[in-house]
Amino acid sequence: MRYSEFGLTTLKEVPAEAEIVSHQLMLRAGLIRRLTSGIFSWMPLGLRVIRKVEAIVREEMNRAGALEMLMPAVQPAELWQESGRWDMYGDLLLKMSDRNERDFCFGPTHEEVITDIARKDLRSYKQLPINWYQIQTKFRDEIRPRYGVMRSREFIMKDAYTFDLDAEGLEASYQNMHAAYSAIFSRLGLKFRVVDADSGEIGGNRSQEFHVLADSGEDAIVFSDVDNYASNIETAATECPAQGPLKPTQKLEKVATPGAKSIEAVANMLGIAANQSIKILIVDGIEQPVALVLRGDHEVNAVKAQKLPGVASPLTMADPAAVREASGCEPGYIGPVGLGMTMYFDHATANLSDFVCGANEVDMHYTGVNFGRDLDAPETVDLRNVVEGDPTPGGKGTLSIARGIEVGHIFQLGTKYSEALGATVLGSDGKEQLLEMGSYGIGITRIVGAAIEQNHDDNGIIWPDPLAPFDVVIVPINMHRSDLVREAADAIYAELADAGLEVLLDDRDARPGVKFADAELIGIPHRIVVSDRGLGNDELEYQHRRDTESRNLKREEALNLLKSAAVT
Repeated sequence: MRYSEFGLTTLKEVPAEAEIVSHQLMLRAGLIRRLTSGIFSWMPLGLRVIRKVEAIVREEMNRAGALEMLMPAVQPAELWQESGRWDMYGDLLLKMSDRNERDFCFGPTHEEVITDIARKDLRSYKQLPINWYQIQTKFRDEIRPRYGVMRSREFIMKDAYTFDLDAEGLEASYQNMHAAYSAIFSRLGLKFRVVDADSGEIGGNRSQEFHVLADSGEDAIVFSDVDNYASNIETAATECPAQGPLKPTQKLEKVATPGAKSIEAVANMLGIAANQSIKILIVDGIEQPVALVLRGDHEVNAVKAQKLPGVASPLTMADPAAVREASGCEPGYIGPVGLGMTMYFDHATANLSDFVCGANEVDMHYTGVNFGRDLDAPETVDLRNVVEGDPTPGGKGTLSIARGIEVGHIFQLGTKYSEALGATVLGSDGKEQLLEMGSYGIGITRIVGAAIEQNHDDNGIIWPDPLAPFDVVIVPINMHRSDLVREAADAIYAELADAGLEVLLDDRDARPGVKFADAELIGIPHRIVVSDRGLGNDELEYQHRRDTESRNLKREEALNLLKSAAVT
């Protein structure tokens, strides 16, 4: 491809609306253009990257025995009402009506559609297992689209669905997809981790996320330093400390803490560490508000808390009036001593002694509080987010936390959708049996943004070789004034293209600095510079995008190096 025929427009300045590196570089490099909030056009350069991602995904899905199909993007409301998700999915679901006032949605996912196909087409256990997949445009009406393609409203996803006769078959299909996903992300050249996760709106019994590691990642992922434990922070488990509380050394006292409503303010006023205090969060309950009790330096985990009996889901903080009515006290001064309402204590509170908590009286706190003396020792539950250095579940090591970008998610759905939609087959005994189902998603467009977040420098994108829109960029110096340079550049272009490389020839009448800057911004792995001086020595200037300096190579050596890269 010749640059002059490619129609590529790059930007020098960072667009004001771009918040993160991938969004900035995708706009500057001409990969995408914004149409409206959360909706982007993919320009030719960006589409080349998408096609690279799709090709690898297709190859590995096909290798895993999956069958490609294509389902409608627009789905009838009746299917979503059958599954119960028409209302449950909330405002993320883009709803519309046709001319006959029939309700539809623009599919954010396709569990309902594929289950409808399964209940109509699958009749016997002999047709199982089966794995269908598609690469399709989805739409989720995000309340606040941001970060470019990382959290857009319209996006491209690969979604796959397996159907099996029993749980054992589902487990085999699930592990098959786990292996396929690992192969996909390895082939894409990305550093990633697989973590246990919450199933969210999709539902089901078990799920795992595939995260590209990047400092800018939205998600915190937790992993062990000595074993294979890994989890999204939403589902990372904590356990009750083996050591119980120490014997009391202080007497219970009520002390004045005027205006100190926060843990930080109380700790500063009393000269204690935050981890020597307890805080209470009053949240909405199914029938009445519920108190969540945590160590002062810990944060509540909403996913865990909203699964507790009596706690409303999604987890919602009670409004001040409800807090006052339930506790009899102003927010900020509530404590567990004498509190007459349902309380859940986090595991980490179990070994506290001589701690500080609210005294259920404005501007007052208790010091020297101890379980067994001042209040009953509670049965504790897992309520909080893990923190760096926490013990691994099972006690084999300690936990580390990194940032990750979710690019894939696999689910064991069980019979959630087959039961709702009546998808059954005849088993070997001739009896009807509900299908066991799995769901497996990969964010195709999200992968592009995640790859850039993980691979860039101050000058632009550094594509992993499998994702690069071109393999080589040829930069001729003054080719419009030198027949020798023009002829050599054309010959090199033809030779590399014949060798199977995707080549971009920068044939613009532009200054070398402009060409070099654009080559680095676009992030093409290999760069060849053709100049009169180099050709006089039968040399080409070569630089890999990850290198800090170029080197002069004999023409044949440089071309052989590039051809070998094409083979690998």
